[in-house]
Amino acid sequence: MRIISGKHKGRRLIAPAKLPVRPTTDVAKEALFNILNNYYHIADLKVLDLFAGTGNISYEFAARGSEHITAVDANYDCVKFIKKTSAELEFPIITIKSDVYKYLEKAPVKADIVFADPPYNLEKEDFAKIAQLVFQNSILEEEGMLIIEHSKHTDLSDLERFRECRKYGSSVFSFFE
Repeated sequence: MRIISGKHKGRRLIAPAKLPVRPTTDVAKEALFNILNNYYHIADLKVLDLFAGTGNISYEFAARGSEHITAVDANYDCVKFIKKTSAELEFPIITIKSDVYKYLEKAPVKADIVFADPPYNLEKEDFAKIAQLVFQNSILEEEGMLIIEHSKHTDLSDLERFRECRKYGSSVFSFFE
């Protein structure tokens, strides 16, 4: 995994092998940020990174100037790795160890971008619950966007507020507004 743009551009980050993660590929991540650059000034965004894993997406937002990033993951080792890495890189990432669904029920923050990268093997109802909780609890700012990363074998196009999806290899980003 590497930081694609901005501060620390090109820097490779090595996550411990024991982390139960599947980081977003560099190709997919670069494509995602190209899309987001067409809609937003990245440095102005408040970001909520759900199922944050290695922190890959959070680091990219921070490298591009975002100063309000919250990374949520249920795995202690993932949260510890994100906290350590963001301190080393001097990135303003707040880490929270929590079950994502419980976190969303509390609606503790408002964000311009909510990015969720849950395990690909979740049931469709669990993907739908992410979108439901984000919108039900008004977590997105008015012009905000929810992005859920999932496998090409999962179709979220029938969910409420779905706008479009983009495919990159075996990964798909579904966008909700």
